[in-house]
Amino acid sequence: MSDFLKHECGIAMIRLLKPLEYYKEKYGSAFYGVNKMYLMMEKQHNRGQDGAGFASIKLDTQPGHRYISRVRSVAQQPIQDIFAQINERINNEFKLHPEYLNDVSAQKKNIPYIGEVLLGHVRYGTFGKNSVESVHPFLRQNNWMHRNLIMAGNFNMTNVKELFDNLIQLGQHPKDYTDTITIMEKIGHFLDDAVSKIYKDLKKEGYNKQEASPLIAERLKVAKILKRAAKNWDGGYAMAGLIGHGDAFVLRDPAGIRPAYYYKDDEVVVIASERPVIQTVFNVKFEDVKELQPGQAIITKKSGEMRLKQILEPLEKKACSFERIYFSRGSDAEIYQERKMLGKLVMPKVLKAINNDTKNTVFSYIPNTAETSFYGMVKMADKFINQKKTEAILKGQRSISAEKVTEILSERARVEKIAIKDVKLRTFITEDSSRDDLVAHVYDITYGVVKPTDNLVIIDDSIVRGTTLKKSILKMLDRLNPKKIIVVSSAPQIRYPDCYGIDMANLEGLIAFQAALELLKDNNQYNIVEEVYKKCLDQTDLADKEVVNFVKEIYEPFTDEQISDKIAELLDDEGIKAEVKIIFQSVENLHKACPEHLGDWYFTGNYPTVGGNRVVNRAFINFYEGNKERAY
Repeated sequence: MSDFLKHECGIAMIRLLKPLEYYKEKYGSAFYGVNKMYLMMEKQHNRGQDGAGFASIKLDTQPGHRYISRVRSVAQQPIQDIFAQINERINNEFKLHPEYLNDVSAQKKNIPYIGEVLLGHVRYGTFGKNSVESVHPFLRQNNWMHRNLIMAGNFNMTNVKELFDNLIQLGQHPKDYTDTITIMEKIGHFLDDAVSKIYKDLKKEGYNKQEASPLIAERLKVAKILKRAAKNWDGGYAMAGLIGHGDAFVLRDPAGIRPAYYYKDDEVVVIASERPVIQTVFNVKFEDVKELQPGQAIITKKSGEMRLKQILEPLEKKACSFERIYFSRGSDAEIYQERKMLGKLVMPKVLKAINNDTKNTVFSYIPNTAETSFYGMVKMADKFINQKKTEAILKGQRSISAEKVTEILSERARVEKIAIKDVKLRTFITEDSSRDDLVAHVYDITYGVVKPTDNLVIIDDSIVRGTTLKKSILKMLDRLNPKKIIVVSSAPQIRYPDCYGIDMANLEGLIAFQAALELLKDNNQYNIVEEVYKKCLDQTDLADKEVVNFVKEIYEPFTDEQISDKIAELLDDEGIKAEVKIIFQSVENLHKACPEHLGDWYFTGNYPTVGGNRVVNRAFINFYEGNKERAY
């Protein structure tokens, strides 16, 4: 994606089902779980590079010994930093106590981070400060083992204020106004309540406090706690939690917006944000990794028993399509095919734009995530060329010469690597004129492969703000002196802000929104903007379920092609000599390519939860009033 977007997070959880001695004997190390967690986090570094965190719990420790370990980092390479700290601590212990090397019991007792329940997290800071205090996992501490709670998640809540106010009504005093703290405290409240009730029952049965502790772990119903806590949540989430005595859970939102996958055998239970992470790290088959269903929780008890529980009634499944287009790793078998299909389905529009002149067209892509859709686009170009070859040969019948047949058969789609991202370049100067010049050189180009008579078709996975296109890519491509530059987006026009975990909180930054406003001005219809503003204001006191997305009216007077052409006009700098055209995928084709991931609110404004409409209306009010605050 040429316009860099921050995605919220990635989670990883491992529950070892055997004693640590088992892993030492079979795999050569009692740190098997820690090693696997490092790999799982590294394989999800695409989901977050602003910070990373790791936590572990040791089961059945004696009083007076630490059983929870946690480490977090906001270093430039936070995952490596975390595990460098862990390795240093472990190695220092071994240097001081060489007798621990072959004594797993002593390792577990005395060395931090080794444990049976492990939670990892990678973060992009889309909300809140990017300090180590903002990095997951978060820890809610208590002297009662069962009341300790460790939380990490991939989520954004649309109704944080409501949830925060609910905590205050419960008599709490939350230490921070963030959705993570709010969610953790809500779960913590019902966890405390459940533990207290179980203890009272055990006391009536004649057990003292010490005798009650293991029985509380057995009787604690995590599913019931989650049902009570999540009752009023509105947002997209995959929420992971560890309870001090060893119970663990991951809960997915009822619309299935954020992803979660799991795998279980007799050695481990594993959960991650992405399927291929589990496949690769644990060397298992595609079909062995299951998707956690919307509103469902996977709960692992201290005993090792795994349960799937329906916590919230599922809504219509609206799994995020951006996961498939851009954020998730393309090594997933399904995602790879979906991205190729996105490239194939947009090709008819490309052929129309080049007047079917494939002979004088060079095809390329903007690295790196658009590469797979590029393969699909080129495959369709070759199919079209082969049809032309067949028609030409049949038309020639017997009179066609061998030389002519060879000439016809030699035509191929002209594929070149045109744009090369200079990953080492940093725009370290903030003064606008200097910074713009540096931004313009973020990409290098390949000279000598494009002729002045050529069309240059270059595909990107999506166009959000258009900033990099305008300031860098189009100017660089124009240096190749093509006749026409056609930028293709494998995703539809992004018209609405996100509120479920992707860093698109404001409307005015979206190039499609800017284009619609310009079209309203051009057609003397800008009064619609004020009308929409008034309609949004009139809804500010309504319940979320009654709110309507009136921002759709901004786009209604225009066709997709009109908006695309206006986007091209806005991005076309006066210094660019080539004709510039922008082509977007249709929403219909997006659904064809990703039939199981129909979350398309970025493109259609059809938000999957009631809080979404409130957020988009607030974003429009902010735009109209010149307020730069986030809409949620």
